[in-house]
Amino acid sequence: MVGAGMAAARFAERFHALGGRGEVTLYGAEPAAPYNRVLLADVLTGRYGAESLTLPYGTAVARTGREVTAVDPGARVLRLADGTSAAYDALLLATGAEPVLPPVRGLYGPDGSPREGVHVFRTLGDCRRLAAAAAAAERAVVIGGGVLGVSAARALAVPGRGPGGLPVEIVHQAPHLAERHLDAQAAALLRHGLAALGVAVSAGSRARALRGTGRVTGVELASGRVLDADLVVLACGVRPRTGLARAAGLPVRTGIVVDDTLACAPGVYAVGDCAEHRGTAYGTALAAWDQADVLAARLSGAAPGAVYSGSRPLARLTAGPLEYAAFGETGGEGPGLDVLRLADATRGAYRKLVLRGDRLVGGILLGDPAAACALSRAYERDDPLPVDPLSLLITRGASR
Repeated sequence: MVGAGMAAARFAERFHALGGRGEVTLYGAEPAAPYNRVLLADVLTGRYGAESLTLPYGTAVARTGREVTAVDPGARVLRLADGTSAAYDALLLATGAEPVLPPVRGLYGPDGSPREGVHVFRTLGDCRRLAAAAAAAERAVVIGGGVLGVSAARALAVPGRGPGGLPVEIVHQAPHLAERHLDAQAAALLRHGLAALGVAVSAGSRARALRGTGRVTGVELASGRVLDADLVVLACGVRPRTGLARAAGLPVRTGIVVDDTLACAPGVYAVGDCAEHRGTAYGTALAAWDQADVLAARLSGAAPGAVYSGSRPLARLTAGPLEYAAFGETGGEGPGLDVLRLADATRGAYRKLVLRGDRLVGGILLGDPAAACALSRAYERDDPLPVDPLSLLITRGASR
């Protein structure tokens, strides 16, 4: 297995649990054992220690700090950065995704890497470096207001990182936060919740350049406004990491193209953030686990005919009091769709359900984790709804 992240760990754990007898080896470029990347923001806040993020991976051997630099599908051999090679019978690519860096002037230092004071937030190593930098910083700017950007901003602003927390401002190019998941009304409540934590938001703004010689001292916006900052976090999304697959001649579009068996070539499979199935690269932990479960069932022999037909997209933000879940057709526009909506600005709660007949096809649940859990489960299972679907909104935590 190339990759030792969440998808790889899930496959290895399920392969063992289902009785798979093959020898499984995970090659990971990071020095850490497989861990839950979703909880990195909680490590930054101090809620969890890094060691508590470790994931089980069955009886597999995890060779961490061992970067794979080339794949030869014809010879069935991996080549590693240390000059060694390894043979395989079946290859699973779980190479994940890499951060997208914005086209901002002054982003890079003389060595071609992001300059001092500029951070991405994707790995445990990134988290440690960011925590150390935040402890000495005076003001932060987060570029990007999606799930990752909001999580990072909230983590940097929590009390304990300097007097009252580190002052943070989010710069987001879209008209409102998390526009891929939230509508304008939900985003406004999220913004209000961030303001209560001391996080400012500049929506509809684009970062044009970084100021300073050497270490960053500020962020210049396209409007000409300059935000003072000695810490900048880039949270502009991710893209599937496909370089190995492309160099090996495997099919790549946005991600590594797989069929319903999750194969991209004879004896070669891909799962997780790097995979593209039926034109979709999901980029979510739940889809990665769905794929890993199907492939583990196939290759372990527990269900050799198992196929992957796709996942129902679900986005979650777990950032203390700012939790939300968004899934499916959140816009609610289109023939045959009905929308139910309840908002409580005093509690910072917002619930929106999008229905097609007796089925839940989309929803936004902000500030109500119990309802989010119950309704997202109903969406994932595609369960029929009650005769009176309004009860789903007014009964906290209802599961039926």
